Amino acid sequence: MARAALKWGVRDLAREAHVTAATITRIEAGKSAHASTLKAIQMAFEAAGIEFIPENGGGPGVRLAKKITR
Repeated sequence: MARAALKWGVRDLAREAHVTAATITRIEAGKSAHASTLKAIQMAFEAAGIEFIPENGGGPGVRLAKKITR
């Protein structure tokens, strides 16, 4: 969902998270991953403006963070 919100392909996320595209594909297919890899992916998403939101009755999710205007 986060990749779609950013209009990123697998290679875009892999580049930003400093992992391989095969790693992203494996994770998206439900395979296990090291905690450090998942953290790198989360940090890449957050740097791009994705906000992870906790479960609110419908399950956890993501959204684009609001831009701060000054």
